[in-house]
Amino acid sequence: MRRGTILMKHSLKGRLCALLLLAVPAFSRPGPGLSQALPQDEARSVAPNVYLDCDRRTCDFDYIKTEITFVNYVLDRQSADVHVIVTRQSTGSGGREYTLSFLGLRRHKGKDAALRYYSKPTDTEDQVRRGFVNVLKQGLLPYVYDTPLAEFISISYTQREEFRPTPAVDKWNYWVFSLGLRGNGDFEEQSERYSYQINLSANRTTEASKFRMYATANYNHRRYEVPDEEPIISRSNRKSLSPSFVKSISGHWSWAVAANLYSSTFDNARLYTSFGPGVEYNLFPYSQSTRRELRIQYRVGVVFRDYYETTIFEKEQETLFSQNLQVILEIKEPWGSVGVELSGSTFLHDLSKNRLRAEAGLWVNLFKGLSFNIGGEYQRIRDQLSLPLAGATVEEILLELKRLASGYNLSFQVGFNYRFGSIYSNVVNPRFGNM
Repeated sequence: MRRGTILMKHSLKGRLCALLLLAVPAFSRPGPGLSQALPQDEARSVAPNVYLDCDRRTCDFDYIKTEITFVNYVLDRQSADVHVIVTRQSTGSGGREYTLSFLGLRRHKGKDAALRYYSKPTDTEDQVRRGFVNVLKQGLLPYVYDTPLAEFISISYTQREEFRPTPAVDKWNYWVFSLGLRGNGDFEEQSERYSYQINLSANRTTEASKFRMYATANYNHRRYEVPDEEPIISRSNRKSLSPSFVKSISGHWSWAVAANLYSSTFDNARLYTSFGPGVEYNLFPYSQSTRRELRIQYRVGVVFRDYYETTIFEKEQETLFSQNLQVILEIKEPWGSVGVELSGSTFLHDLSKNRLRAEAGLWVNLFKGLSFNIGGEYQRIRDQLSLPLAGATVEEILLELKRLASGYNLSFQVGFNYRFGSIYSNVVNPRFGNM
């Protein structure tokens, strides 16, 4: 199969027509007459080494190794013949689009391909992983063709005889709705805690436009018995409604208009409302967003605020105008990945009331077995207009019931990981879980 053929078969959307690729290598799944055809050690030596660059939330590694046994799975890119980069993003229906980029290394250098798998929002975890593995098989087969394992690979194409392509009719016209309710409770003799949350959403996504509306309501209750004193009781709630509409202009440009209604006892917000337009430019085409993007986004808006308590600026209500500039860079390459986000916002009536935010993360495969990651976020805060004039009591501080004054927020993480020993990770042993 040539590279062009691979690229043409990249879209699986749950149609009746399905390509089923069945790989049966003798060294891992011996069948009648095949178990002596290729000794296990020899099979391992000729099988391509595959480095699967995928996080555990996306890939079920044990299932993949069990279902695809005609390759060697290695623990670092430097030992690989094939580097598979897996990324995912949400689809308009609430499902997922998985992009699998196959990069040939060493003797396979230049033999690259990109396949995609689409899951439905109603798919079970097993359906998703089976569909994903089927696409992964398709992408790996070209790297086995010129090895002795090729004679043990069988390919079959199944299709219902009466199947005839017909235009798809979507009775929902791309609209997707969801409703969620969850709660939790923890009760002891001298304390009780419970909370609940309600979520609502409505989305419609096409290539030309995107509409999203999200609403949530959250309530928290805590009660603590204190000897010889009155019980300490805390209640907090947060509610929000956020509709937005995005319109595609070209492969690099889009515009949007968004609104937000917000209420929170923690933020002294009886009701915040905001509304305004925005524009975005992506240096790279949006079609490449799973591997790289550099987006520059600018938004302006009008904000009305009604406070629970009089603020430190002696305001009970006020109307403000705001602006926000944001730059987002995300790149995922064979050497690792990097993400950087810079943003600045300010109120137009007083530019000194602003906030600057920088967030960055870097993951690098330095050399064989050694990887490095570092990440952090810093905010310079000068826009806390809603702080209550009366301040916060000790109980409110300890129970985190009110936001406190702060000029900055800083968080970071750094780590090294060195791995040595056997480069192979083919074996799956589920006994005692991960113990």
